[in-house]
Amino acid sequence: MKTNFRSLRTIAGISLIGSLLAACSLAPSYEQPPLPVAAQWGKTSGAQAQSDTVHAASIDWTEFFQDAQLKSVIAAALDNNRDLRMATLNIERARAMYNIQAADRLPNLALNGNGARQRLPADVNPTGRAGVNSSYFAGIGLAAFEIDLFGRVRNLSEAALQRYFATEQAQRAAQISLIAEVANTYEALVTDRRLLQLTESTLASRADSYDRQKQLYAEGASSEYDLRQAESLFEAAKAARAQQERRKTLDENALTLLVGHSLASDTGTPTAASAELVLPDLPAGLPSDLLTARPDILQQEAVLRSQNASIGAARAAFFPRISLTGNFGSASSQLSGLFDSGSRSWSFIPQISIPIFEGGRNIANLNVAETDKKIAVAQYEKTVQVAFREVADALAGRATLADEAGAVKAQVAAESARYGFAKSRYEAGYSSYLEYLDAQRSLFAIQQQSIQVQLAELQNRITLYKVLGGGWKAAKQ
Repeated sequence: MKTNFRSLRTIAGISLIGSLLAACSLAPSYEQPPLPVAAQWGKTSGAQAQSDTVHAASIDWTEFFQDAQLKSVIAAALDNNRDLRMATLNIERARAMYNIQAADRLPNLALNGNGARQRLPADVNPTGRAGVNSSYFAGIGLAAFEIDLFGRVRNLSEAALQRYFATEQAQRAAQISLIAEVANTYEALVTDRRLLQLTESTLASRADSYDRQKQLYAEGASSEYDLRQAESLFEAAKAARAQQERRKTLDENALTLLVGHSLASDTGTPTAASAELVLPDLPAGLPSDLLTARPDILQQEAVLRSQNASIGAARAAFFPRISLTGNFGSASSQLSGLFDSGSRSWSFIPQISIPIFEGGRNIANLNVAETDKKIAVAQYEKTVQVAFREVADALAGRATLADEAGAVKAQVAAESARYGFAKSRYEAGYSSYLEYLDAQRSLFAIQQQSIQVQLAELQNRITLYKVLGGGWKAAKQ
């Protein structure tokens, strides 16, 4: 038994030495590409960089969205959305692929046993007599373990690890997008309901006006022109109601798809009352903050690191590869004597492979790896540029939408007052029916615009939260 243990230690020692010798890596030193964007946000954003502020990426979505019903809808989407589920399964697959690649860095030991019986004729048998030969073996084998002198296996493992990291970041980016899309669709549905209520109220008012004009026309107190004007506005309101019903249904279908199931009682359906959301204001920070906050940027950087390691593996293919194969155990011509004294058997087969002529395969593989890295750099730079633009656009919206909402609100008040005056003047006989209809039409239009601007302002804050990297952290327990 002592001999067995010494042999096992010998095999393990050889494997360990091989692993320690793999200190050389031919991968180029990784350097993060410089930011292909300006050092600060554009002047139109109106945002100042603040180093002591809390950034969006550190705010859980459960803290950012404060409407209980919206939280319930988002939570259901995170549990049931198929796109997010596929992104999560991709992480599991990438983890398994990395484990497969990482296993090549360790020796593959297996317990082997085999037996063979063979009859040889006299002219072939070394003994000169025909007979049956038997052989049996049992032991531990080391199968083609590569001594990674030039870091080929280690760089392949590093490339697989970085692909796994990239998949993790892709799942986080998918979660951010899902949360923002659910919130935006939810708010759009709330707005649809508010606009539908406004349209139905306007339709009822125009129906009363149309009925009155029909009565006045029948009595000869109004012209057919006024009657047709009232009829036109009434039909326009009916068309607006049909359009708004269609928009509401489409947004309901979109939200159902995002959530992953019908909006049942556990999540409920948005109502007009839930439009009054309280969303915290968000500081913009510095452009460089996006490098650590946005998973899509981190994903592309992991891809770039993976391609960088692949270059090292491609370079190592130009150098010799040494592999070890061996076994240690017991061999006997009879099964009963397999473990008797003196039956010890071992073999040690080192092998070296030196590339001489590969038909240009190794050079082509290296060219592919280097080109893939250049592509990864371009993808990384584009992702940073897109992220910079998305934040700049959101900040520009934040700087102007509040002013627009204030102006529209004042315009609604002015049009409401004008409508009241026009109605009173018309009923008192001081103004024409056309003036009254014009005031009614203008009030309806500005009320619609006011609701839509409120939606735009809410969606802008949701979008800013998304593009600044917020939304992927799990809820606090």
